[in-house]
Amino acid sequence: MKVFATKVIPDIAKTLLSANNIQVDEWEKEVPISKEELIQTLTNGHYAGLFVVGVKIDAEIIRAIQNNIKVISLLSVGFDNIDLQAATKAGIPVSNTPDVLNNATAETAFLLMQNVARKAFYNYKRILEGKWSNESFTTNLGIDLQGKTIGIFGLGKIGFVMAELCKAAFNMEVIYHNRSRNEKADKTLHAQFVSFNELLDRSDVLSLHCALTPQTTRIFNAAAFKKMKKSAILINTARGKVIDEPALINALQEKEIWGAGLDVTDPEPMQPANPLLQMPNVAVLPHIGSATVGTRNKMGQLAAENMLLGLTDQRLKTIINKELYSGK
Repeated sequence: MKVFATKVIPDIAKTLLSANNIQVDEWEKEVPISKEELIQTLTNGHYAGLFVVGVKIDAEIIRAIQNNIKVISLLSVGFDNIDLQAATKAGIPVSNTPDVLNNATAETAFLLMQNVARKAFYNYKRILEGKWSNESFTTNLGIDLQGKTIGIFGLGKIGFVMAELCKAAFNMEVIYHNRSRNEKADKTLHAQFVSFNELLDRSDVLSLHCALTPQTTRIFNAAAFKKMKKSAILINTARGKVIDEPALINALQEKEIWGAGLDVTDPEPMQPANPLLQMPNVAVLPHIGSATVGTRNKMGQLAAENMLLGLTDQRLKTIINKELYSGK
């Protein structure tokens, strides 16, 4: 039996599959596999399973592969890159890799917050440009984080770790906005549940950890930025489309907010000419939230376990379209 991966996946996953007599073929080129190439590969290669990394799986792809693909295993938490309705209609179970990357993603948000606060990326560029020696005593200054207020939009498991880090390192007050209260955060972090408008109004740092839904798509728009503090930092390690990027650019240019740190953008990859990359109070990373050896190995292990279960018609560990198993 064979499966296909849209990128090279961790060795730990391939070892597990090989031990179960599953052959893994991978897309090894630096450029992403095109939609046409993916369909042709999957329909002509006699594959039974698909690992998805960094590509979009739309309804057309699902329809083309539904007769031979038994399971789709995503190496990600988010699943907005797959037409889940089409997969469910085709009877293909889809899994993701939640929880195993909570710490790594929260640590990336924490890293971005500190880099933005101290203009670290910008000052590093100044060294490369030979501008270290002509620094004024009062220019290119950062802002303090000690005792400030961290606002979390979407205080789930990743948001909780980010809040923990901020409280432990900088004694920050924690406020958050969720669909419902997080009692663990209320008790252990003395966090305060607030409305969305209050979150915008009070946060010195606002860190986004929500899922991408119709309700959260571009919820951070021009109107939201006008309600934030002029000294506020916006951090996004969730999904790029949660932010209206042109509105963010304008808000930074007009000094409606102080800075931004992004590990996710809209679109990805970000174009080199994007003005955000030239702003002194902005830090952008190329979606590396889960990019540690340990975390990627855990993601690979879980994805491979889901693949094996799907190939043997068993319930996936982290099934997304659970309705496929209703009544079973």
